[in-house]
Amino acid sequence: MRDLTALRDAMRAFTDARDWARFHDPKSLILALVGEVGELAELFQWLPAEDARELAATEPLRTRVGEELADVLLYLVRLADVLDVDLGAAAAAKLLDAEDRFSSAEYQGRAPTKG
Repeated sequence: MRDLTALRDAMRAFTDARDWARFHDPKSLILALVGEVGELAELFQWLPAEDARELAATEPLRTRVGEELADVLLYLVRLADVLDVDLGAAAAAKLLDAEDRFSSAEYQGRAPTKG
């Protein structure tokens, strides 16, 4: 979790050095995050699902995927900071909840369905 804290602190410093905090309200950060997820999705949009992993491991797609994933992470970390959410703790709690809700014995090899 120290890596997320260091990343959060670096994002704060980057933002403060440019006086951009006034632009980083939750709505604006969420829209920026959605936009970056859209750019990531666009890279995979027309790839055959069965080939996507292999294609994403080759250049130039590998570099582009890394760039878009980094953008998503940076906006997510900044949003969590602005909303005062401990992202590492929230993710750890969510994973524990998923462990309880989706036992490996019951869900081995099958996706949960709504209903």
